[in-house]
Amino acid sequence: MQNRRIQLIFAGVTFAFLWASAAAATKLGLRAVQPFVLFVPRFFLAAFIMLSVSHVLLKKRLPRGREWKQVAIYGLFNVSLYLGIYVLGMTEVSAGLGALATATNPVFISLMSTFWLRKPLQPVTVLSLVLCLGGIGVAAWPLLADSYATPLGLGLVLGSMVTYSIGSLYFSASKWHDLHIFTINGWQTLFGGIFLLPVMIGWYDPVQNHFNTVWLLSMLWLVGPVSIVAVLLWLFLLKDNPVNASFWLFLCPVFGFAISAVLMHEPLSVYTFAGVMLVVAGLYLVQRKRG
Repeated sequence: MQNRRIQLIFAGVTFAFLWASAAAATKLGLRAVQPFVLFVPRFFLAAFIMLSVSHVLLKKRLPRGREWKQVAIYGLFNVSLYLGIYVLGMTEVSAGLGALATATNPVFISLMSTFWLRKPLQPVTVLSLVLCLGGIGVAAWPLLADSYATPLGLGLVLGSMVTYSIGSLYFSASKWHDLHIFTINGWQTLFGGIFLLPVMIGWYDPVQNHFNTVWLLSMLWLVGPVSIVAVLLWLFLLKDNPVNASFWLFLCPVFGFAISAVLMHEPLSVYTFAGVMLVVAGLYLVQRKRG
């Protein structure tokens, strides 16, 4: 029991750090290539690695029957819509704000659960959402003035959080039987890339893409530590307890702003800390309600 708890804590902290680092890696990569050129090849490479591990090394079975539909739907929400909208928003939002917005997922998950399970909307859920959105607004205020963010970018990033929360609830509600976690993650990532491939091809502009070292390092980080390790840790935490899993998103804004300040030299101010505290307060309320 104690070993299990240590495993969950280690998985949660590692997940939060890696998940928060995705915003900075994305911003760096966008300096070199177009949004979908950065993300779509990443999905195919990550899927190839995970499916090779699952089906070649571990000899795990393929999805069958209804499971194919489930991994496709999960990939649509968790990869295509979530990350497709997110990367567009990140072209106009700082890395720190991107990580802060990611932390609001527990509130959206709680809100979506209310409608999913057809339960009355609780005042604490509304208050949590107001606090989180207010926190993001406070943190964003000076960044808007200094051109580190735009209202459209913030709207897109928050919209992507809604699709991610829907995907998380869909994953938790679906019956996966003995389907291996590598198999689920590999196929949902592959489907997500396939759905976005026509968009990447349609928007491709050779002039805007420079396949240099910055692009390579960003993509490799997004493939390995983020798309594979962090997502597998998230699915591991979700399988144990989806409510407790969302608790680890508390750490994302802390890690996110720290990483962004070090790597991207993004400004930190009293607005930053006030915004983070408001978001954490909102997360605490919704976590306590569901705990």
